[in-house]
Amino acid sequence: MKLFLLALLATAAVAVASLFVGVSEVSLLRLISGEGDEKMLMVLAGSRVPRTLALILAGAGMAVAGTIMQMLSRNRFVEPSTAGTVESASLGMLFVLLVAPDLPVMAKMLVAAAFALAGTAVFLGILRRVPLRSPVLVPLVGLMLGGIINACTTFFAYRYDLMQAMGAWTSGDFSAVLRGRYEVLWIALALTMAAYIAADRFTVAGMGEDFSTNLGLNYRTVVTLGLVIVSMVTASVVVTAGILPFIGLIIPNLVSMAMGDRLRHTLPWIALSGAALVLLCDTVGRIINAPYEIPVSSVLGIIGSIFFLHMLLRRRYRAA
Repeated sequence: MKLFLLALLATAAVAVASLFVGVSEVSLLRLISGEGDEKMLMVLAGSRVPRTLALILAGAGMAVAGTIMQMLSRNRFVEPSTAGTVESASLGMLFVLLVAPDLPVMAKMLVAAAFALAGTAVFLGILRRVPLRSPVLVPLVGLMLGGIINACTTFFAYRYDLMQAMGAWTSGDFSAVLRGRYEVLWIALALTMAAYIAADRFTVAGMGEDFSTNLGLNYRTVVTLGLVIVSMVTASVVVTAGILPFIGLIIPNLVSMAMGDRLRHTLPWIALSGAALVLLCDTVGRIINAPYEIPVSSVLGIIGSIFFLHMLLRRRYRAA
């Protein structure tokens, strides 16, 4: 518990630091001394605080979503960006832009969640029907499925001159997050708490359908709950900031290596670590090329790709 409190304080320190990093000057000393002007207060309340909250909620939600996907698929290489889930949510966003572009944000999120749910269900259905001897082949199936869905999305976006709009929706950038445009992410927090309540069921479900059924668990119900949580969390993040790759791959594996697979114990760590990782990547993206920003998805993509390759090479070395 003491270690978790220290990690919580460290994450809170990073969150506070992110409030004062950016192009517009927001000084902690001036705010404490009462010298902050109206513009500074407006930037802090209207942009920096919502952005920081969005980063925390998105990071925690995507890390937990990745954990659930790994449990349901029984594969350490699976997460929303390697299973076609985020691509399906993007296709849902394109569908909304084509059919009903004036829908409120909540309705757009529900449509994207429905598409993400369908795409994830297709991925799990393929895994059940195709015998895969190597765990490495599972994410390859997801990447191929995501590539097909992304190709369809790109084709229709190009056909109807929506490439720029889709690029804005899927860029994985929090620079446009303002007060009134991130609140849908509180749904991700609620679903993260729901995942913690059902943590023991997900742990048992991760042992396989036959084993969990013999223990009296309704396996299909748990899988459905997991798919709904993953789809809605992914959709809320895509609608708010775009695609955030590899969070659900990096964090669950690191926490599992250190603490095991009992979700009741590890899920708070996973959520906290996901929030901390996204906060750090966003802060680095704002500092490294100031006054310009590098999207958090680009920083995550670099870190996640390196980690993914490390996992592949590590498994190959052990097999040898």
